[in-house]
Amino acid sequence: MTDQQQRFVSLDVFRGMTIALMILVNTPGTWAHVYAPLRHAKWHGCTLTDLVFPFFLFIVGVAMRFSFHKFDFVLSSALTRKIFRRVFIIFLCGLFLSAFPFIGLDGGWSSFRIMGVLQRIGLAYGCAAFLILVLKRSQIITVSGILLVAYWFILWIFGWIKGVDPYALETNLPRMVDLAILGEPHLYMGTGIPFDPEGLLSTIPAVVTVLIGYFTGIILQEKRDGMERVKYIVKAGAGIAVAGWLWGFLFPVNKQLWTSSYVLYTGGLAMLILAVCVWAVDLKGYKKPARPFIIFGTNSIFLFVASGLWVKTILKVKFTLGERTVSGYTYLYQTVFQPLAGDLNGSLLFALSHVGIWWLVLYWMYRKKIFIKI
Repeated sequence: MTDQQQRFVSLDVFRGMTIALMILVNTPGTWAHVYAPLRHAKWHGCTLTDLVFPFFLFIVGVAMRFSFHKFDFVLSSALTRKIFRRVFIIFLCGLFLSAFPFIGLDGGWSSFRIMGVLQRIGLAYGCAAFLILVLKRSQIITVSGILLVAYWFILWIFGWIKGVDPYALETNLPRMVDLAILGEPHLYMGTGIPFDPEGLLSTIPAVVTVLIGYFTGIILQEKRDGMERVKYIVKAGAGIAVAGWLWGFLFPVNKQLWTSSYVLYTGGLAMLILAVCVWAVDLKGYKKPARPFIIFGTNSIFLFVASGLWVKTILKVKFTLGERTVSGYTYLYQTVFQPLAGDLNGSLLFALSHVGIWWLVLYWMYRKKIFIKI
């Protein structure tokens, strides 16, 4: 196995861990009974769940380093078409997931949510790709720093001018930008008010999350000695994470605003975990224990879309439970998992069952060599 292939094994393991955690936190039996680490932070702060999305963007950046190698990191017409095609498909998948099941769309198309997780992945990937291919390494680092500091400054100055808390749910600048450009009916309503955690302005610092991954990919590709790679990533990751944590005292660590401190804190943690994967899988050869995550690391976009479609489908299907009419989702939890393990553990078991079932689906695809690439 070549050195480059080995690195992809450790990256697949990390991707698989992230995807498995995503399924676990996205499908509890009921949101009324969830262990605290498996919930997003209410506003400021960072839980285990809040690491899933930035880790995925980080992985996109690492993979980008290897993907662009075959193009010699030159912005050719072929590579430009590939980037735009990928952005378009990922964004379209996000819109499809938002619209599904189309018939009976709540509020009609006038209240259709435009942004979302896949939409942010597509936009962040595209922006990061062009920065990487147009700028020199030192310029990318400079631009990344400028983006993070500028994002902090414009949020703070907006709050100072308006006389409001710049980092509060109701009064932050990213929300105001989305209200002005996208419109209130097209924003996420999960917080109780129109506010999109994957909005337009907050996608800018998310680009830097991808760039942190890209520079980690450079270390993996260019550092020839295995332990040298691990030590370098550990030192850099620890430094970046601590810098983000310290910055959080001024600019709170906040996933929904995707604050600059959150970018550094989660990016540094991602580097540390990838370093452990490289050490364990590539250097020590612990591939057999890691194989379940390698399976999960394949077909990640397919799994995100398919699992989302499944959840939305069983939420629409109705069953009679006693004197109540409930969704298929609730029916499954209350008739199988709650009687088996109680409220809290039953809710966790429901999520774990989804992790297991989707692993079996991906294992079948893996055995059949079905890999859906975008």
